[in-house]
Amino acid sequence: MEQIKLLKSKGILVSKLVGKRDELQKQWEEAFAKNLSKSQKRKIYLHQHLWHVFSYKKLSCLEEQKARDAFNKVKKSGCYIFYNDNQNVLLLGNDKSLRAEDLIKDVDDFLEDVYVVDTDFSWTYVLTHEEYCGPYFYQLNED
Repeated sequence: MEQIKLLKSKGILVSKLVGKRDELQKQWEEAFAKNLSKSQKRKIYLHQHLWHVFSYKKLSCLEEQKARDAFNKVKKSGCYIFYNDNQNVLLLGNDKSLRAEDLIKDVDDFLEDVYVVDTDFSWTYVLTHEEYCGPYFYQLNED
């Protein structure tokens, strides 16, 4: 996977986690969409794309360059990278140098939604497969 090579070249420790994507998606939803009712989640098609919580303006977040800047500045001490339609999950360590420009959303010649979340689920950065949506950055303690 090209993403792993790029991260390792920056000195970032990368562990590939097998079978953890669904669990992480559920944790992400619990952390960032917990205030939405089941009905609200249905109306914004959250089951299709978790980032709809941002594109449908259900959570106030940073977008575009402001999101990239915030992600580049946020303190990183371990995070996950997971994808909407790909089972690969990456656990990163020594990731202080991780930047928005290091994230690849072309996985196996398929544009993916890329979710980066710290291991405490206190912030998230999302790159979408849609050119006109995102990226998004959201931090819990800033809401």
